Amino acid sequence: MAERLRARRGEIEQAILPRIHAISDPKEAADPDYAIGLRAAVSAAIDYALASLERGEDQAPKIPVLLLAQARMAARNGVSLDAVLRRYFAGQALLGDFLLEEAERDEALRGPTLKRLLRSLAATLDRLLATIGEEYRREAEGGRDSTDDRRAERVRRLLAGELFDTSDLGYDFEAHHLGAIAMGNGASEATRDIATRLDARLLAVHRGDATVWAWLGARRALDPSELERVASDLLSSKVTLALGEPAEGLDGWRLTHRQARAALPIAMRSPSRPVRYREVALLASVLGDELLAISLRRLYLEPLVERDEDGVLGETLRAYFAAGHNVSSAAAALGVNRHTVTNRIRVIEDLIGRSLDTCSAELDTALRLEELGDPVLPAPIITHA
Repeated sequence: MAERLRARRGEIEQAILPRIHAISDPKEAADPDYAIGLRAAVSAAIDYALASLERGEDQAPKIPVLLLAQARMAARNGVSLDAVLRRYFAGQALLGDFLLEEAERDEALRGPTLKRLLRSLAATLDRLLATIGEEYRREAEGGRDSTDDRRAERVRRLLAGELFDTSDLGYDFEAHHLGAIAMGNGASEATRDIATRLDARLLAVHRGDATVWAWLGARRALDPSELERVASDLLSSKVTLALGEPAEGLDGWRLTHRQARAALPIAMRSPSRPVRYREVALLASVLGDELLAISLRRLYLEPLVERDEDGVLGETLRAYFAAGHNVSSAAAALGVNRHTVTNRIRVIEDLIGRSLDTCSAELDTALRLEELGDPVLPAPIITHA
């Protein structure tokens, strides 16, 4: 059963995320990092549930650190424990629906086997609720007042525009900066190693156990391409890294961090590979605008549905954009002649009612949104080759 559900893992996550977001708490708006971490927590919770199903109640894995960190972040932001626990109930209910669907397809998974699987899923939820609730209450009641927390609070205030003496932070805010956000087990070590390799000064603060805001500072402008190479060498598959762009001075320090934060949701979908803001600037903006994301889908992808059952039009568009709008290069990549590509493009233009020359950015972005599998886009509509 676990293997069957893993094969549908993307579908499961797509079903759970909208339900989770629908269980809202007004206080979540106070910290965008909580919303970003929510997606990662959903992914970790699904993996944990499937592993528990596979191993059984007696050999269940440890609850992921990321889920504990998200519970503490919820407490620090004043998100109610009720909202946190209701989201776990909603996720378990949807996962149970998928389990029942798979059982209906295979008679061997019904009867006593199905009862055992449902009991195991319920036990997994019980463990999660107990541990998450305890972690939340411990954070809410005790809080923390460590040096690291005070440092993080000063950085947050500086990002918000406050001005004060920053000498105790040990970082030159008038230098050249490159902002980064690392997420996952080993994030702290990764940022330290990268700074050492680049001979750059590091300012790093923790946002929960699994997320680090970092700035690399130097007297000369840092080369993001060099940083990418170094990061690629050092990153493990468990660490996600989003990068801003080089900037100078205090305003630049703030800007490069905002860019890294915008790139983070996309980096989370591209594990073990650094993601630069300049590569995903438009896509990052669209991800933050639900109206635009849905509109791009309906205007540029849905008109292709009936004519693209085999995915040929979508495949042609991707090849055409990847080739810099060069028909001959796209044809070579697809293994067809250029007239075939030209004819397909004409079909696409007829279907969407516009010339590709006038809407290529919008269409390319819509395709990339689909590849990301963003929850505001309910289901893929073009088969990927």
